[in-house]
Amino acid sequence: MKTFREETVKLDKFVPGGQVLATLSDDKKVFVWGALPHETAKIQIYKMKKSYAEAVATEILEKSEFREKPKDDCYLATSPWQILNYNYELETKVKLVRETFAQEKIMLENLGKVQTDNRDYFYRNKMEYSLWWDNETSRISLAFHRRGSHQKIAIAQSSIERPEIFAEASRIVADLNSRGEEARKFQSLLIRANQNGEVSSALFANNFPHPRMKNLSDKLLNREFSYSPNGFFQINLPVYEMALQEISRNLGDAKRVVDMYAGVGTIGLSVANGRELALVETDKNAFREMENNIPKNAKNIRGVCAKSEDVLDFISRDAAIILDPPRAGLDEKVVSRILEVCPPKVIYLSCNPTTQARDAAKLLAKYQIAKVQPFNFFPRTPHIENLVVLELQ
Repeated sequence: MKTFREETVKLDKFVPGGQVLATLSDDKKVFVWGALPHETAKIQIYKMKKSYAEAVATEILEKSEFREKPKDDCYLATSPWQILNYNYELETKVKLVRETFAQEKIMLENLGKVQTDNRDYFYRNKMEYSLWWDNETSRISLAFHRRGSHQKIAIAQSSIERPEIFAEASRIVADLNSRGEEARKFQSLLIRANQNGEVSSALFANNFPHPRMKNLSDKLLNREFSYSPNGFFQINLPVYEMALQEISRNLGDAKRVVDMYAGVGTIGLSVANGRELALVETDKNAFREMENNIPKNAKNIRGVCAKSEDVLDFISRDAAIILDPPRAGLDEKVVSRILEVCPPKVIYLSCNPTTQARDAAKLLAKYQIAKVQPFNFFPRTPHIENLVVLELQ
């Protein structure tokens, strides 16, 4: 990892990306991994831009009362908030959501606690590993990329994913070593597990097509869903079910539901409860999975393979609209259509509160926020999943 220089700094506060803000001796702002607010730390700068720098803490000189010993040596690569007390993590995420919306001049007066199942380790149902070659032993090891660089670090354990996943990864690496394989032949190793502990894995070799992975299935609110392990499916299903229940409670008396970024259909199919349902998804692979998840002969459910901004007619006055867009947020055409026809309810789930707050600010021209509820889909990381319920004024 390229190093520009080292300094000792006093840490200030968390920023939405998960780092802690500090000020260098030349008054330039620096975003630091591996430190907590109000700590004093020696830091190593690995990225230097004109207006800011990025760094990692190498030694904590004055420790925060909220600091914990991380479980994994590789924590900065996978889950950099392993150093936080878990209750402090939850409080920090509420604070970050509040500050993010305040940037858009939206004051969240009744923001509740982050919903969690309190399982903060061994929750991920999907993991992608790199492979690392040890020149001294001539053997392959599992690895992650070091934060802030393209370098790899070998790992002996990882506590963020389900144990079945790490066990399967270790088995595959042992098999590669028994055959005398070399790490440079392979791009990565992808493994997914369902709630029953069944695993599906694929070793991606360089210069070869990716192998097709065995489909898995899981239940959400007592409905079975099939999905491809290398496609999109939520990584923390128990907490995702909490979000689905919250969405269902907020649909009101709408007779139609439109799920505009439907993926394999998990939200719409879980919460529509007999209503007329339209599921819009642009990714063809996800759409094929969705078609398999729609009950046979379900005349009240329609799947649409298209970009949301290309099928705006589905957004209508008599429908409750569910939005779960990519991190970039909503297309401007979708926002304009909602403001034009004014559906009674807009329910917006997002993994990026920054773009969610931006979009919500635009919708407040005709809507009011009825509820904001964060969920801890990603414990021990700075990532936040946030639900906003908008009602027509």
